[in-house]
Amino acid sequence: MSPNQSVAVRSAAQAEPADQRIDQARAYALALIDTVVLETGEPALEHADGVSAILREIGADADAQAAAYLNLVVPQLAHPQDQLSKHFGEALATLSVETRKLVEVSRMARGGPDEAELRRRHTELVRRLLLGFSRDLRVALLRLASRLQSLRYFTRTKQAAPAAFLAESMEVYAPLANRLGIWQVKWEMEDLSFRLMQPEVYKDIARKLDERRVEREQGISTAITLLQKELQRQHIAAEVVGRPKHIYSIWRKMQGKHLQFEQVMDLRALRIIVGDVSACYAALSVVHSMWASLPDEFDDYIAKPKPNGYQSLHTVVRTDSGQIFEIQIRTAAMHAHAEQGSAAHWAYKEAGAKGYQGQTQAGDYQSRIALARQLLALQQELAGADAPASSGTSTDRAVESDAEDRIFVLTPQARIVELARGATPVDFAYALHTDLGHRCRGARVDGALIPLTTPLRSGQTVEIVAAKEGGPSRDWLNAELGYLRSPRARAKVRAWFNQLAQEQTIAKGRAQVERLLQREGKTSFNLQSLADGLGFRTADELFERVGKDEFSQRQIEAYLRADPATSAADESLVFPSGGAVPKKQGGQVLVVGMGSLLTQLAACCKPAPPDAIGGFVTREKGVTVHRASCQNFRNIARQHPERVIAVTWAGQDDASALYPIDLEVSATDRQGLLRDISDVLTQERINVIAVSTRSVGDLAQMRFTVQLANSAKLKRALKLIADVPGVLKASRK
Repeated sequence: MSPNQSVAVRSAAQAEPADQRIDQARAYALALIDTVVLETGEPALEHADGVSAILREIGADADAQAAAYLNLVVPQLAHPQDQLSKHFGEALATLSVETRKLVEVSRMARGGPDEAELRRRHTELVRRLLLGFSRDLRVALLRLASRLQSLRYFTRTKQAAPAAFLAESMEVYAPLANRLGIWQVKWEMEDLSFRLMQPEVYKDIARKLDERRVEREQGISTAITLLQKELQRQHIAAEVVGRPKHIYSIWRKMQGKHLQFEQVMDLRALRIIVGDVSACYAALSVVHSMWASLPDEFDDYIAKPKPNGYQSLHTVVRTDSGQIFEIQIRTAAMHAHAEQGSAAHWAYKEAGAKGYQGQTQAGDYQSRIALARQLLALQQELAGADAPASSGTSTDRAVESDAEDRIFVLTPQARIVELARGATPVDFAYALHTDLGHRCRGARVDGALIPLTTPLRSGQTVEIVAAKEGGPSRDWLNAELGYLRSPRARAKVRAWFNQLAQEQTIAKGRAQVERLLQREGKTSFNLQSLADGLGFRTADELFERVGKDEFSQRQIEAYLRADPATSAADESLVFPSGGAVPKKQGGQVLVVGMGSLLTQLAACCKPAPPDAIGGFVTREKGVTVHRASCQNFRNIARQHPERVIAVTWAGQDDASALYPIDLEVSATDRQGLLRDISDVLTQERINVIAVSTRSVGDLAQMRFTVQLANSAKLKRALKLIADVPGVLKASRK
């Protein structure tokens, strides 16, 4: 049985549930994609069948094969993550959705208007691939199998494939297969892409190979017979087979060494598969004793494997008849690895149900990290392979800048984390989890302890040393000390200290309210009921306002005593003598029917023209102006309607009058979120005078205080903010 066959064979107990899972996925997809045609022109179901078969050949598990069908149904579902999770579980649903996202990225990457832009988009595609790959190893396998199936379709139907599609196959996907060590996919992908890109050249080489086929096959057959006899005589159990020389590799050799086809001597290739490593070297000795080896044509990838784990002995010999053979010698395990790649078998055989999700229980982390670094190297090669810097074009500089602005570092579990260049271990910790960032106390890079201010480099493996509990240091916010580079990480540190200050303020306010209740003999009064009665959503909100001295304890006393002679805002009224109404925040409010009174805008709702407004008469501060929709205003107006007074805006056309307005934004936390929202406000020419942020898990709560002459301008700005990726809600407070 060949190694390929041995990988495909499974016990009956294992095969039934796996095959059943694939069949269930196919049946589920059938109803949704039976009539769907892909962008390449392929029937969707036929494409999925082909992808599943390729994945089976390279040893991928049943979930990967099932995802070949399910990723195609994602565009057909309203809530794909939820719907697929219900039927197939969270892990398979996530794999399918992530794979579909990469399909969309690949489609966008093929739209480059020129070569430099196309290369930049290819680099971005590899970036997305490696980030997806670090979360689930099968993502890259699915994309490789899908691309190979599409190339087979174009070849079989003899349709012309788009040039950008073929360029992407050669520049991104074939190198990706090479980095993963999946030679079987790499060689076929290169040959098919070359055949579609240069059909005449391909046909010419194929025709010349066919003309020499009889001679070549006869020479290979003779060499196999001689070699097998000699190996048997030396008591070495081995399988000797002829290995086809791929047309694309022949063409590359012709181009690289400026040879004509007739000058390419090593069109014959043999592969010897033996039982163990010692037999590899014994077989090599036999080969070299039979035929003369060519100088500088020997490579020992067993003693020194390739970075992707490939192992084999390579040698080139000349027979007595003058024929040149390229010979590979390897064990059956090495052959299976070379044909299918390490990624096809990583972790899922060892990790159980949590494999592939970055939660491997007993995985080969060193192999994972080695392969992750191979993908990083591919990304860096693409980023650095642009036109020479001497060209000096703006596009070239943009590509180089894009490549230089980001780094990729690894967790000990080989998860890839993207950071800004110059990022420190503290940035890395916050990128993993906010709580880990708060508790970060040290870091190991590639096993060695380093200062927390050390800039990280691509490809390094970083392990955070964290305290069991605690918070960040205020020194981290000092830019001169260099602890943080990421604005997102700095925002999280500020949010921690803001939260700490808020908790202290709430504690202070709570103590004041409880003392007041004690003085009034109301210690049994429900605090939430008190907050509701005063117009606050929660008791903590009331305590915070009291702790900041923004809400008078006299108002609480008035509410508790329910004394109609006492204003809900203050105890007595003072109407100032006549005079001009002073400008507040640059604008004016007129009190209807009462001449000029001192007015101020309420801090709780921050009214601005042309909001509907109402006034409430207070002690010493004249009339406080609220928005008519303000909950505080409604509560005190309901309790003391005699203190409500009609007011209206004056001078609404005065562009110099600016009013503060609070905006609230809820969003999924991500790097660059605050910058993107600020860019919207800048583009709308809205002046921001204060910003506060708070992150709870992956949810970010932001409050922006802006200055405007007219609140009507907010409508467009709020709509644009709501369109920013990750924003869940944007509204005026």
